[in-house]
Amino acid sequence: MDIAQQGASQVVCQVLGGRNLNQVLSAFLQTIPELAPQQRGALQDLSYGTLRFYGQLLRVLNQLLHKPVQDEQLRCLLLVALYQLQYSKAAAHAVVDHAVRAVRKRNAAASGLVNAVLRNFLRNRDALLKIASSSEEGRYSYPQWWIDAVKAQYGEQAEAILLAGNRHPPMTLRVNRWRTTPADYMALLLQHDIQSSLIEPGAVLLERPVPVDKLPGFFDGLVSVQDAGAQYAAHLLDVHDGMRVLDACAAPGGKSAHLLELAQLDLLALDNDEQRLGRVRENMQRLHLRARLQHGDAAQPDKWWDGQPFQRILADVPCSASGVVRRHPDIKWLRRPSDIEEFARQQLHILCALWQLLARDGKLLYVTCSVFARENQQVIGEFLQRHDDARQDRGRHQAAISATPDSNEGQLLPDARHDGFFYALLHKHA
Repeated sequence: MDIAQQGASQVVCQVLGGRNLNQVLSAFLQTIPELAPQQRGALQDLSYGTLRFYGQLLRVLNQLLHKPVQDEQLRCLLLVALYQLQYSKAAAHAVVDHAVRAVRKRNAAASGLVNAVLRNFLRNRDALLKIASSSEEGRYSYPQWWIDAVKAQYGEQAEAILLAGNRHPPMTLRVNRWRTTPADYMALLLQHDIQSSLIEPGAVLLERPVPVDKLPGFFDGLVSVQDAGAQYAAHLLDVHDGMRVLDACAAPGGKSAHLLELAQLDLLALDNDEQRLGRVRENMQRLHLRARLQHGDAAQPDKWWDGQPFQRILADVPCSASGVVRRHPDIKWLRRPSDIEEFARQQLHILCALWQLLARDGKLLYVTCSVFARENQQVIGEFLQRHDDARQDRGRHQAAISATPDSNEGQLLPDARHDGFFYALLHKHA
């Protein structure tokens, strides 16, 4: 546990300093390849959990300190230890002991502070948590600007949205229809003592998450891990055999693969990150699917487009990722209010650039994993004002997302079944 605790404190420190959680965690784990799978899992859980509840933990810690801690590494260790005491099943005495010993190695004078802070939390837990929850940042563990934006947009639904973002995400699978059916694969899961259920839009929801190497047939291409909300994309785009299709921001390739599982397509998978494009290639190989891969920027088609129009375009554009924060809790603390406006500007630019590539009577599906209207319907509204040859196909959304009562103008809100996504289907006049 002490290795996980110390490692998580280093990861959390770097993230709070402005770095991406996945990148920091991956780089850190590479430095200690001898870690057992259980230790790696514990380190990841502590890193994610501390950042998930950072708003609450910080307010608890501030109550326990007489003056701010100048040593950032020490402050992060205390936050991780508080997370363990509040949310993990680890023995309290072990958590405190490991934290004290870790500090004593590098700063003996601070070990007494660590011991006092953590034991004081154990003695006064309820009162400390109650005071922390008196502020919205402490109650919901989001920056205040984020809380205000969600409340302004969603009113009574705001609390449910915020709380959903702090829960562990569901694990859902997408069955490769060329290889098997959801019913047959669920029967195969049952043979391996893995319980599951079928949810919209044909996704397999696992009762409990499992490592991918425990999924029968995963490496043979029978199934992929993909959020149920993300699985609406391929269905909404309405592809048919023989169509020329562009996935404009394709990496890591889940939606591209899903499209190819629904129809035989001439599909171009584009991404501006050559390294991430490699993941698209790996996914295609595992699933025994074929696509053309292209390194290029969706906002600059003149540098890669061959001049032949596409009948369908999937534009899963860069966004705040505010709908998937339970999978990426660092996003809450790395985003700034100004980022939303910058994303909206970039999204509109990409959308206008891709519209030139769409054939007459073609369809473009605009996708974000955001819950903020500024990145979603407002961008679509601005686009429609600029393009009189475009219309938004709302009827198809309602048919495809009919089983999702929280959908509103193509908006899926995060819940126990899926993450938060926005979809807008645009049709170019013939």
